[in-house]
Amino acid sequence: MDLPATGHDPVLLEEIVQYLQPSSGQTYVDCTLGRAGHACAMAPLLGPAGLLIGLDVDPRNLEFARRSLANAPCQTRLFHANFAELPEVLAQIQEPKVDLILADLGLSTNQLFDEHYGLSFASAMPLDMRIDPRVERSAADLVNTLPETELANLLFNLAQERHSRRIARKIIETRKVSPIKSTDELAELVRRAIPARGRSGEKIDPATRTFLALRLAVNQELENLEALLRHAPRHLKPGGRLGIISFQSMEDRLVKQAFRAGQTSGELEILTRKPITPSDEEIARNPRSRSAKLRVAVRR
Repeated sequence: MDLPATGHDPVLLEEIVQYLQPSSGQTYVDCTLGRAGHACAMAPLLGPAGLLIGLDVDPRNLEFARRSLANAPCQTRLFHANFAELPEVLAQIQEPKVDLILADLGLSTNQLFDEHYGLSFASAMPLDMRIDPRVERSAADLVNTLPETELANLLFNLAQERHSRRIARKIIETRKVSPIKSTDELAELVRRAIPARGRSGEKIDPATRTFLALRLAVNQELENLEALLRHAPRHLKPGGRLGIISFQSMEDRLVKQAFRAGQTSGELEILTRKPITPSDEEIARNPRSRSAKLRVAVRR
């Protein structure tokens, strides 16, 4: 696959600007800085008096973003941090309340196809999946050490894999002979574990859900999202806006539930009755955007 010049196309860019309404002098937190696509669009709108705070768990993307924002027309402060660490970052720079917070929960395209991360079964890569080098256990560690029941529950709970027990059993049988070390080896193993009749009507590779579940588990993505959803509203100024772009149904469900709870408590007001999705034009230009959903809420 040919990568965009920046390694990633930011999704829902026009919609982000429309719903977050950045203006001169504001403080904006990009919780998933990535390749700085959203940040580069927001920086001119913040102006010289504005402050852009960027967080990312991937030091390689963070360095790319640092270069991209070197001449940004606003102040910038960039951190190697998970968005679950938002309170600590804001405390460090003595900015307890901000105007805008954005989190894009998708992976950068460059991460998917770089063997450094070991995320894709499109080609042979070491089975790793760690985005943050501070994470200790890789996908290979989980696959080769978890008990069968725990492994099956992980696949079912995180990716709704209905063949989770078959897959877990096949993994256990295989690793007794030799450890599972590569993405293509694991993908082929999963394909063999799922009977042909179980694939009828499937439009995705049978290994897709297994890889998703392992990635979520390795990087603790749902736990970190829950932490962000707890912390973010109290770090917004009155009238401040929070936007979350999700790509998986479980992520979107967590965001929707948190926003509804915030509205019920009087802390938030939901601005997007239904999630905002990409236009047909954006999907044609960037097919990976098709599952993106943006939800926005404002602090009361």
